[in-house]
Amino acid sequence: MNGVLPSQSITRMIAEGAIAADQPFARGQVQPASLDLRLGSAAYRVRASFLAGDGRSVRDKLGEFEMHRIDLSEGAVLEKNCVYVVPLQERLALPAGINAVANAKSSTGRLDLLTRVITDGGTEFDRIGSGYTGPLYAEICPRSFSVLVRPGMRLNQVRFRQGKVELDDATLRALHDEVGLVSGEATISEGLAFSVDLQPQDDRLVGWRAKPHAGVIDLDKIGHYAPRDFWERVETEDGRIILDPGAFYILVSREAVHIPPDYAAEMAPYLAMVGEFRVHYAGFFDPGFGHAPAGGSGARGVLEVRCHEAPFALEHGQVVGRLVYERMAERPEALYGEGIASNYQGQGLKLSKHFRAP
Repeated sequence: MNGVLPSQSITRMIAEGAIAADQPFARGQVQPASLDLRLGSAAYRVRASFLAGDGRSVRDKLGEFEMHRIDLSEGAVLEKNCVYVVPLQERLALPAGINAVANAKSSTGRLDLLTRVITDGGTEFDRIGSGYTGPLYAEICPRSFSVLVRPGMRLNQVRFRQGKVELDDATLRALHDEVGLVSGEATISEGLAFSVDLQPQDDRLVGWRAKPHAGVIDLDKIGHYAPRDFWERVETEDGRIILDPGAFYILVSREAVHIPPDYAAEMAPYLAMVGEFRVHYAGFFDPGFGHAPAGGSGARGVLEVRCHEAPFALEHGQVVGRLVYERMAERPEALYGEGIASNYQGQGLKLSKHFRAP
């Protein structure tokens, strides 16, 4: 059956050797609709981001771009604004008809870690073609904070897909009418549009902005860091903020989003013409996100926003992105937020799991 492959199919692929790894697979690595990918034991500082290109291997390109090798076995710091390539522990031997798409995990995106998967012969980031056989690599560029990493850490995740998986607008509209995909009125055009919440509450807080000269974040430390050491409060009285070029923000969607159990979704940019900013790094929404057994109640989407060349005035309710819904090949055995560790179910404006509640 066509669709995004669920956890039980991923487990079968592991058993059949279509997915293999240097170390035994870890508990929780298989998610409802994706597989977490683990860092290997070395990182390569490179002078530029690159793709292998048709007929070339990543190892070949490392020979051209490598500056030095870093041993991660005892932990090592990846410096802000530097580019690294890390061989991942997993490798693939995809069957014909199965392709894959990768993305940063939620906590990775909320730390402004630009993290993308590259492959031998690859001509696109985060896209792995049907039948690919070979190793996987993560390109990592910390943008706001330097980070301490170790082998086995999971910064990326990958989904496996068969056939056409995206819902067209007519099907998406019918699904919204049936189960409710978003709170309020649904705007559907090549996906489900969502907007930014800049309506100030009692404390006027509407978001967070990364401080430009913060310390190192150890990615193993959960609930450890004080937000004030790494973030500045973004406040407003009139529902408008000015995005500064080069700055990174954590904001939240105005709408509560619901992903029914038989579907997944990916966050996509809206239109470049609506503003010079990027709205996401981590874009996977698992089956069951914002879902309650009695019906969808929704959870708001956290927006990872980076402004580009010019200051930009962002207004409350402005459309900033869209959700592209995808059909699951079958319902996962476990849903997001049900029986598995799900850090962001029922979330509002929330920093990554490494920070204490403000």
